[in-house]
Amino acid sequence: MIPERLEDVLIHVEKPGRYIGGEVGQIVKEKEGKIRFAYCFPDTYEIGMSNLGMKILYGILNDMDQVWCERVFAPWPDMAKKMKENEVLLYGLESGEAIRNFDFVSFSMQYELCYTNVLYMLELAGIPFYAKDRGEEYPVLICGGHCTFNPEPFADFFDLVYIGEGEEALPELMRLYDSCRKSGKSKAEFLRHAAHIEGFYAPSLYEVTYHEDGTLASFAPKYEDVPATIQKRYVKDFENAYYPTSPVVPHVEAVHDRTVLEVFRGCIRGCRFCQAGMVCRPKRERSPQKLDELARAATKGTGYTEISLSALSISDYTGLPDLCEGLLSWCPEEKVRLSLPSMRVDSFSQKIMDRVPGLKKGSFTFAPEAGTQRLRDVIRKGVTEEDITRTMNYVFSSGMTAVKLYFIDGLPNEKDEDVEGIADLAQRVVNLYYANPEKPKGKSVSVNISVACFIPKPLTPFQWAGQNSLEEVERKQKLVRDRITTRKISYNWHDARASRVEAVMARGDRRLSRAIELAYKKGQIFDSWDEFFHLDVWEDAICEAGLDSSFYANRTIPTSELLPWDHITAGVSKAYLVKEYEEAMNIL
Repeated sequence: MIPERLEDVLIHVEKPGRYIGGEVGQIVKEKEGKIRFAYCFPDTYEIGMSNLGMKILYGILNDMDQVWCERVFAPWPDMAKKMKENEVLLYGLESGEAIRNFDFVSFSMQYELCYTNVLYMLELAGIPFYAKDRGEEYPVLICGGHCTFNPEPFADFFDLVYIGEGEEALPELMRLYDSCRKSGKSKAEFLRHAAHIEGFYAPSLYEVTYHEDGTLASFAPKYEDVPATIQKRYVKDFENAYYPTSPVVPHVEAVHDRTVLEVFRGCIRGCRFCQAGMVCRPKRERSPQKLDELARAATKGTGYTEISLSALSISDYTGLPDLCEGLLSWCPEEKVRLSLPSMRVDSFSQKIMDRVPGLKKGSFTFAPEAGTQRLRDVIRKGVTEEDITRTMNYVFSSGMTAVKLYFIDGLPNEKDEDVEGIADLAQRVVNLYYANPEKPKGKSVSVNISVACFIPKPLTPFQWAGQNSLEEVERKQKLVRDRITTRKISYNWHDARASRVEAVMARGDRRLSRAIELAYKKGQIFDSWDEFFHLDVWEDAICEAGLDSSFYANRTIPTSELLPWDHITAGVSKAYLVKEYEEAMNIL
């Protein structure tokens, strides 16, 4: 279904399989009378096709008779060049038709470094960036995903933003649109009605003002019937929620080319830095029996030979031992491997370890997040030295010789001894291996530590805390590096420059839309890819927009200040977040 003008040029681009559609599992419908919906993922095909949320919403929308949902991914620059040369607009993979002519164009906003790719894709589609510039002849632009818990930096681009989980919200929106379309209502009238559906935010229906110092002065609806706050949507009956057992199987190997089995949503922990742990509440589980049924169906429906269990903290799943036992009763015979994601140190147990021999071997991954007990208490990680010692002994006694440990530096209330504690903790893990009498004989240990930069996230207790300056982050990264004295520890750290832009966008307001536009026009696309990211370009764009990046990234915000995202509620009160923040900052 690819446009004819591209057939002869696809052999000249990298991975042409990204652009042709026709995969096993794709859904093609008669377009007459359908609501045409483009699900756009602002990154490459391989990354987007790994996204479980895309698979879920693609399946749910296409289960509706009146809707045809198609997939769209960000073309690599070589393909974009060919599209422009051949005057081909960005198209849906299922039909090959330009998404400019669809009813809805929807973007999945999963991380802050995808924002320029939204404009990149809109330009390729021939769609104006700003909602105010799009008349009735253009599609309704909507978005969802984790970044929508502060939608303000990109609010001016979108007609609608849905907050939270979309399985029930999007079908409800489609039914409303179908009704409005049949009764001849305008786009503006549809948006006014959509604002009354729980979870939907129409930015154009709200007025924003600022103080002279740049802080937010007011945020209010323009009309009396428009809600002042937007409550996130979430699926209450997760046991029976839709799960794609026959998703599209990609032509090109995806980043996660396997069945992803989502065992539960939400988190019981409440780590103070973690946005997902706050906004994905409440915790909802699927039963081991249901998951086993879904895993069997997905294996049959896709032919994948690996199943990965997915959750914010897989070891907090109450049915994990039973689930593993059930899956391992048939996976080896079907030549299907089973893998576990990062585990919590304190909830890992011998009972889980007893099931591990049948799992995919390699290394085990844990996330202590902080190198000292004091800082783990500050972030309320709930992990003790005893937990770490016990878990490492379980792992090494089982025959494992490689461990991955995830940390964050630049956390609020952090001291240099906490930073150095990252290397010290890694060294203790090395020592535990060699002190373990049941360790594998004749093998050495490998401890890989990965250190991310703290990013203050909206709707968390640390949303008021400033990020360390670029120079301070780099100084702390060097502290860890200089503290490591053995080759048995390998050290990887995140790019502090990219984390700075993430922090700016995470705590940004509507004025940043101009900076995003300028950054894109200066050449910024695929910002999450190292070879494309340029901090100096971003800083120039932010400055040209009349803004200061340190105002957003580095400033400690008073808890009394009105925040750009205060009109979004995820079920955790602001009073609770303030209490948690103050408690954390008072730990000596």
